[in-house]
Amino acid sequence: MKALARIIVLFIVSFFSSKAIAQGYLEFVENKGQWDQQIRFKGDLTTGAFALKAGGGYRMLLYNPTDLANNVGHSKDLSGTAGSIRKKIQSTASSSNSTTTENTLRGHAYEVSFLNANPSPIAVPDKPLNTYNNYFIGNDPQKWTSHCKIFNAVTYKEIYPNIDVRYYSDQGKLKYDFIVHPGGNPNQIALYFTGADGIKLNDGNLVIKNTAQDITELKPTTYQLTSVGKKDISCNYVVKGNIVRIQLNDPVNPRETLVIDPLIFSTFTGSIADNWGYTATYDNKGNFYAGGIVFDAGFPVSNGAFQSTFQGPRGSVDIAIMKFNATGTDRVYATYLGGTTGWEQPHSLVVDANNNLIIAGRTNSGDYPGTRLGAGGKWDIVLSKLNFDGSQLIGSIKVGGKEDDGVNIRDKESVSGGGFAESINQNYGDDSRSEVIVDDAGNIYLSSCTQSTNFPTANAAQTTNGGRNAATGRAQDAVVLKFDPTLTTALFSTYLGGNDDDAAFVLALNPSNNDIYVAGATVSSDFPGDKTGSITPGFMGGSSDGFVAIFDNNGVLKKSTYFGTVGIDLIYGIQFDKFSFPYIMGTTTGDIPVTNAVFSVNGSKQFVTKLSQDLNSIIFSTNFGTPSAIPNISPTAFLIDRCENIYVSGWGGLGNTFGKTPPDYPSAGTKGLLVTPDAVLNSTDGSDFYFIVLEKNANSLKYGSFFGQNGGNYPDHVDGGTSRFDRNGIIYQAVCANCGGGARFPTSAGVWSQTNGALNAQQGGCNLAAIKIAFNLAGVGTDLVATINGRSRDTSGCVPLTVDFEDSLAMGKMYVWQFNDGTKNDTTFSPKISHVFTAVGTYRVKLISIDSASCNIADSSYLNLRVRNDEAIIGFTATKLPPCASLSYQFTNTSTPPVTGTAKPFKANSFLWIFGDGATQITGTQTLVHTFIAAGTYDVKLVLLDTNYCNQSDTFTMQIRISPNVAARFTTP
Repeated sequence: MKALARIIVLFIVSFFSSKAIAQGYLEFVENKGQWDQQIRFKGDLTTGAFALKAGGGYRMLLYNPTDLANNVGHSKDLSGTAGSIRKKIQSTASSSNSTTTENTLRGHAYEVSFLNANPSPIAVPDKPLNTYNNYFIGNDPQKWTSHCKIFNAVTYKEIYPNIDVRYYSDQGKLKYDFIVHPGGNPNQIALYFTGADGIKLNDGNLVIKNTAQDITELKPTTYQLTSVGKKDISCNYVVKGNIVRIQLNDPVNPRETLVIDPLIFSTFTGSIADNWGYTATYDNKGNFYAGGIVFDAGFPVSNGAFQSTFQGPRGSVDIAIMKFNATGTDRVYATYLGGTTGWEQPHSLVVDANNNLIIAGRTNSGDYPGTRLGAGGKWDIVLSKLNFDGSQLIGSIKVGGKEDDGVNIRDKESVSGGGFAESINQNYGDDSRSEVIVDDAGNIYLSSCTQSTNFPTANAAQTTNGGRNAATGRAQDAVVLKFDPTLTTALFSTYLGGNDDDAAFVLALNPSNNDIYVAGATVSSDFPGDKTGSITPGFMGGSSDGFVAIFDNNGVLKKSTYFGTVGIDLIYGIQFDKFSFPYIMGTTTGDIPVTNAVFSVNGSKQFVTKLSQDLNSIIFSTNFGTPSAIPNISPTAFLIDRCENIYVSGWGGLGNTFGKTPPDYPSAGTKGLLVTPDAVLNSTDGSDFYFIVLEKNANSLKYGSFFGQNGGNYPDHVDGGTSRFDRNGIIYQAVCANCGGGARFPTSAGVWSQTNGALNAQQGGCNLAAIKIAFNLAGVGTDLVATINGRSRDTSGCVPLTVDFEDSLAMGKMYVWQFNDGTKNDTTFSPKISHVFTAVGTYRVKLISIDSASCNIADSSYLNLRVRNDEAIIGFTATKLPPCASLSYQFTNTSTPPVTGTAKPFKANSFLWIFGDGATQITGTQTLVHTFIAAGTYDVKLVLLDTNYCNQSDTFTMQIRISPNVAARFTTP
């Protein structure tokens, strides 16, 4: 009985599915007298406000989004009753013929309370922020309050006996959980709505009608995580008048956990030029990077973009990159990328530790920006690195020989109808598969292919092309490359192939030794590498086999193996678990035996296999899909998470087959694929995206969902390239969507663009769609971040050094901080802490994030912190030059290098001058003259850029005041 008493059950329902009122997070501000006493906490939404009442219920105030945009500055007030709030706002009934003036602001408020509930539950806020709000409302000092604390979540205890309710936001959605402890009865939960214009059910979803904007709460689809796998729980809303209950149709074990719908956002780019989706990735803040091609002017570039105009000749395409914020509500930047004489396309994206975007793809433009490696020819491989705001290239290089490089078998755009399946090109997007990754030092790795016999090699394991197929005349090999972080030096570049077609689709680094595992497909009977003891030492004799090859980090080929059947086998994913075991994912037309796996679908053609590190044995292997002779999907993303759950993303159906007989690229389509009750979309027209999650060791199905439009003029698909899951099990998927219209592609409210802007474009009217979904299955994670003097993710500073540490994921219930500087460990319930290092040295700081209810219980992250004593002194003087009315000043840099340790003279680019009038200059210590643009007040700043000093980025500021015919006055801070 004691063990039972420590176990809770989460009964979780979706709070708001409408993204019109969603935001990245919700801050709950405590009420210290600034609002009505019935309000305990309040939070602002993008189109209204939300308040938690003393009894545990909530009050919603919503404004019409269009009216709100036209009335910036109108206040939100939740201090009165729902009726009094509505009297304060000029409201008009929503109708098809209503008009809105600039001064009209339609608003609506409604409240939700719990029937027959505890009238005085205890409110327990958690996850406090290290900040507060002050309120000075009107002339009444009774309304003046300060230091009002802010929280990310609030739990009301014992709303009903043994039942709590917890309000919070998660992955961009506002939610509440009913937490049913042992002995609690979920049938007691009843929500009573007042102030709404009506409540109804629509396809199982709860629609709350009001004059400002209707709110839809998704049906409460749930499942439980049990000791033997995933158990689906059927449930639904029951509406009687203004009372809503949640009915469970299956028995619930009070010791198990229920989970909810996970969609974060779906948005178009909004390009008015045809814009096809290829590839996507993420950064450590959850921002979404989408890559595709665009056919003309009309892509919505941002101010300061690296290329703000379409570059190619008429009829060609450029790469189009758009970075969305973490909730999809805004565009961070967007840019074209290409040359002026040909075509470009992106195949793979990855972000480095400094949030610079690395783009891998191909071009046939002679003047693609950057340097060149190799003679070049038809199509060449490109690698480009955009800085964090998309304004400039940090590095860019074009790599290739005289034939096609970065093209698997053939370019589909050069073939009428988009091509057809042949050799190791079995899907519509397979001609454009390659992958780029980055290591902790910023080095860049690429897997791809070449048909050139003079492909540039460096420190190569294989210096020549493996051979030419006599029937096709094609000499295609895989290639593997490693570059320095600036893309100026090829650390190695090698062929990888035998006497027939070979292509490297994917690669990954072994976390234990940084060996490079490369995977793809081959038709060669003499594929290179030591295969002693390997899983399959010889070619299986079918149309193609998968392969895995191991290189050390310097490019030495250590081991390889074939993998497949007598059919068509291709590997489209390779990933490692936290114990450094490699997993592969792909498709087959044969039968790969199920090994040591509980979950499988007999006769299906998508496989996942866990291998030993030496490629000598299979630990487990399973398959998923429908019983079929051909695969259901073309895979696009693969992940093994912290709990060793397995994630796959892909698409299938008419986008591959083109509706022809025989089909161009055979696909069994998505009908019949397994879905779970918490699916974002549980039905399919047969041509959709499919997301699946399997439990560790393929013990069970944890999640399955479709995503896409129903019907339309052309089906959902990807034109080539890879998308990604992040380490938290969130998918960042790029889609070529809504081509020609004819159906509604599902987008979220409040996102950057709900509209396909290219429907009138001549090339087909497609838009890249960005889909971000969190499956909430990856367990607790941690990401240790250090902030020094306001510089986030910095790891070096001057003694004594104050460092603000933070777990950027903030997923734990408790945090253990180990500074390893001789001080004791700290334990907190907040994901933030400050620490002062008092001695010079390098310290390995460790953070342990703990959530005993998660599948992995705890996760650790580390960083190396360098505490130094080589501080430079920064300063300058300013002298006004004659005549008296002159706008010119002479600035003398008086900075001095450290006096301790080895002398470190300043370099020619150690300093950045910021003159306050828009002008900047990078210099050494020399004196310089600057002429200001006009009379005025300017803050002149000298910034230390040189990382040789512990106070790099320190700034000295002087204020210059210039008035005509009056001597300038200087003040220093």
